[in-house]
Amino acid sequence: MTRVNDLLAQQNQRHSADPILKDLTLDRWFTGADLDQDIETLQQAFAAAGLGRGDVLTVSLANSAAYFTIDQAAWQKGIAVHPLSPTTPVSELVADQTSHDYQAMLVEPAMAEQLHGARYRKTALSLLTFPSLVLITLPAELQDKPDQSAPTEEDVALIMSTSGTTGKPKRVGLSQRIVYNAASHDAPSNRMSEKSVALITMPLFHINSQVMVGLSMRYADAKIVVAPKFSASRYWGWMAQDGVTWTAVVPTMISILLLNDKANAAYQELKDQVKLEFVRCSSFALPEDQLVEFQNRFNTRIIEGYGMTEASSQCTINPFDAPKIGSAGKPVGTDVAIHHADGSFSAAPGTVGEIAIRGDHVIDAYLDPHPDSFKDGWFLTGDLGEFDADGYLFVKGRTKEIISHGGEKVAPAHVENVLDELDFIAQLCVIGTPDKLYGEEVTAVIVSTTPGANEDAQRKALLDYGRNHLAKFETPTRVIFLDDFPRNQTGKVLRPQLKQWIAEGKHEI
Repeated sequence: MTRVNDLLAQQNQRHSADPILKDLTLDRWFTGADLDQDIETLQQAFAAAGLGRGDVLTVSLANSAAYFTIDQAAWQKGIAVHPLSPTTPVSELVADQTSHDYQAMLVEPAMAEQLHGARYRKTALSLLTFPSLVLITLPAELQDKPDQSAPTEEDVALIMSTSGTTGKPKRVGLSQRIVYNAASHDAPSNRMSEKSVALITMPLFHINSQVMVGLSMRYADAKIVVAPKFSASRYWGWMAQDGVTWTAVVPTMISILLLNDKANAAYQELKDQVKLEFVRCSSFALPEDQLVEFQNRFNTRIIEGYGMTEASSQCTINPFDAPKIGSAGKPVGTDVAIHHADGSFSAAPGTVGEIAIRGDHVIDAYLDPHPDSFKDGWFLTGDLGEFDADGYLFVKGRTKEIISHGGEKVAPAHVENVLDELDFIAQLCVIGTPDKLYGEEVTAVIVSTTPGANEDAQRKALLDYGRNHLAKFETPTRVIFLDDFPRNQTGKVLRPQLKQWIAEGKHEI
């Protein structure tokens, strides 16, 4: 038995009568015995359908405790789990299946009804953790005789898709070895223990919820609460009722919680019952004013880190006893270096270049060929960064997001951090837009705290502030106001789509 399968089986057995996993949609805690019952149900269905080691199971379900039983049931049989958003259009789901010859899907009944034809074999299932779902197999893709041999550490556990913000999503195959190693680093570095209770509000088709929170908490022998999705108005109620000690967020969620009146009223009513010790924030650096305001208003701490799907999530985290605002912290279980233009790798302070990583939880190849992403044993992340003299990593943005203005290179993240000090900015994204003279114009796209009002005054204030606080070549010369940004499922701004909106004049509609 692989280490991850042994870990999960032992936890279920050890807590056969103890509540360890809660589904807020069902308003029910599940014991280890409950999870084992669902695992048996799933494995019987897999066997009847002819699934075996090396097959791929696509899972397109709403956030649910069932994800944990599905993972465990599949991994014990050497079946890879491929989570996708439950809002994936049927046409995209079918295209994904057929282009990669995947063998099976677990979907909700409404989705199953849209899949027609003799090529699909459907089996209705009822789990304790998900009362009604459908296993769909494609017999033409199944082996004549399924492989029933025991899985190994190198068998694929998860097939994740990158966010696709820079083009077609890449398929990331994370082995059972990789996800176990990641959890073994994440749990102690985030101070998870058997007394911890984590709330999952981000999608379970995302690596953060799957491994950084879910598998790592199981490694720590701790409890997990699964919400259907993020809800600002219900957030503090969830925290209070189940004694949540920590959760993972992205900066957009922090902004919403600060601005949402219902969330703030709920916290004031429930604050004596809230036991939240810290909030782990990743994706991009929080503006300092928001970080400080959140910590003070909600009497907790924000711990920022840096990670990615290709590393099964976390690479760095701020030390709890010595965090640096604006930094992604220090490497944990990961070698991190800066890849320079001359091809060298170094962790020397004060030099900006592409962040490179390697470690026992980092892939050494994609499932499809992308050789340019790897060099000399390092994975090239596409992110720009630098270390300071104390070994803290500061992420400067994406290499493909760098704005080329008159021969100068402008890092959007730096400009955003400076301008975020302006109190009328609710959300901000700095992009390059075409300019005949300079190549690209530094453009600040704003979601204002007063939508549709005072735009002329706010535009002037931002341009003046930029001239006083940024280098001339970094200062925005164009300001655009929007109601919101195009985003992916986890709230990350889709910069290429935003640039397309601007180019097509959709911001003027």
